[in-house]
Formats: sequence, C-alpha cells, structure tokens
Amino acid sequence: MVGKVRQAVVMVGGKGTRLLPLTETRPKIILPVADRPCLWYLLRSLARAGIEEVILACGYKSEQMRDAIGDGSDLGLEITYSYEDEPMGTGGAMKLVEDRLDDVFVAANGDVFASIDIASEIREHQRSGASVSISLTPVENPCEFGIARVQPDGRITEFKEKPRPEEVFSNLINAGVYVIDKSVLGFVPEGAFYDFSKDLIPKLMADGHRIQGFQIDGIWMDVGRPHDLLGANLAVASEEFAGRTWDVVDSEVRGSFYMGDGSRVIGSKASESVVLAGSDVIGSELDHVLVMGGCIVEGARLENTILGCGCRIGEGAVVRNAVLADGTVVGPGEVVDEGRKV
Repeated sequence: MVGKVRQAVVMVGGKGTRLLPLTETRPKIILPVADRPCLWYLLRSLARAGIEEVILACGYKSEQMRDAIGDGSDLGLEITYSYEDEPMGTGGAMKLVEDRLDDVFVAANGDVFASIDIASEIREHQRSGASVSISLTPVENPCEFGIARVQPDGRITEFKEKPRPEEVFSNLINAGVYVIDKSVLGFVPEGAFYDFSKDLIPKLMADGHRIQGFQIDGIWMDVGRPHDLLGANLAVASEEFAGRTWDVVDSEVRGSFYMGDGSRVIGSKASESVVLAGSDVIGSELDHVLVMGGCIVEGARLENTILGCGCRIGEGAVVRNAVLADGTVVGPGEVVDEGRKV
C-alpha cells in the first residue's frame, strides 16, 4: 500500500503526421474537441483522480502547447514543462524528469483523447502491489496497438506491440495511462531513446516484476487520424451536451451536435456535426462534419469533412471526404472530393 499519488508525467512530444494538414500549424494535442484542447480532457481526468502536479514532456511546437494549455490552474493543477532537444521516446522522457518524481506516479501518452476514471486504476495498482499498472481498453482492430494477455487476477503475462492478424491473442490494448513505481526507471538508460511499452515492459516482465492490467471506464479514443478527431468531438457532444437546446435559427439538427460560443447556424441542416466557436453556417447542409473556429460556410454541402480554422466555403460548393487546412477557400460551385485541399 502506498500513500497519495499526486504526480503525473504526460508525453506530448509527437508531431501528429497522420493528422496533416491540421498539424502543420499546431501540435496534435491542442487540436480542438468541443472548443477545448484535446489534451484538456486527459488533464481533467488526472485532476479528478487527485493528481496535483503534471509534468508535460514536450517536443513539437511546444510554445503553442504552452499557450493553449497554460499552468493548469483552471483544473486545480500545477503544470510544468520539460523540453526535449531531440525525441527520447516515452521511457526516455520519463528518465529526463526522474529526479523530480515521487516514488509512485501516473504517466500517460498525451496523443489520445481520454475522459476516464484514473482514480480506480491508482487504487488497483495499490491493491495489486504491481511495479507498473497499464490501462487497457477493448478495440475492434488491435493490430495497430500493443495487446495484453491478462489473467483472472489482472496480472499481464504477455504483451505484444502491433501484432500481425495471425498473432492477435487479445482485443485488450494498451490505452497509454500507467501507474508506475519510480524504481523501474532504473532500467532505463541515461540519455538514450527508449520506449516504455516496447522496451521497458518486456524487460520488467522478464525480470519477474508484476505488471497489472486495468480496464478503464469512460471515453478513450486514439486520435491519430482525422475521422478520429471528428469522432472525439461527437463523443463529447453526445456525452456532455446531450439534450441541450442549441440556439440555431430555422435549422434542423439531428444526432450528436455541438455549437460553440459566437457561432451561428441559420437555415441549415446538420447531422452528426460540430461547429466550433466563432463560425457561421448559413443555408448549408452538414453530414458528419467538424467546422473549426472562425469558418464561414454559406450555401454549401459538406460530408465527412473537417474544416481547419478560418476556412471559407462558397455558395453551391460541395466538399466531401476532405480535410482542409486552416484558411482554405473553396469558391462558389467548386467541388472538393476525396482530397485534402491546402
């Protein structure tokens, strides 16, 4: 049994290349989910679990990240920042701040969307006496993740990163939130790139350490691709804004929907869509669409699309299956289909 777990390290150094062109101008973890940075929801989960101090291990466009996330005071957190001169991997990022850590701490991959119960994982870690506890969640296609074989008592006895289809033995994947005894960082080499799950976990298991699995409750999504970002926005719209009456004018709204402050939806139809702050949608149809801030959509039809900030979509335009960079202009009558207009 250990005392209060009060610290967390969150790894936020990734570039989010699969989310281009949206990540050309911002780090992945500050992409908007219902007008908050994607990372904010994980930080809120940490705060709800009693975490007081969060160290963000930063890399790509760290100044923007700091401006967007701030000092954590809105969540009752103290957020500090650790900067990497070059990528160190998840294990290497923890090693860099080892001397600042308590004996037991939480660590998390910041490149996911998560609104989950971390307090229960901490309690399970304390109960089991494990060296490391790993959050797990079931997915339909586990081949893109690390999978775990879990015994009835929760102990993980096998762990495999990104298995081929014929190698899959579980649909429970590593959700990237850990509770860690700091002593295991002694296995991480100084000043070297080192991955926590690929390199350290197998080493610990071979050395006889107990690795505990914990199946999380709440919303967890790997926001690695544009449709995942739209999915995270719709999940929050459904979970946190269900039943809310939106101030739309002469418009029809179906399914999950969210509209940010200062936005207008007039004479339009919107199905499974999100319109972020300061955008206008007038005389248009949206079907599975994320409209980021400051956009104007007038007399257009959008399907399965994400508009970056400040886009302009003209009368009679059709945009399907597209991700448009910030500031993109689609002229009247223009059609964009199956593409990324930059």
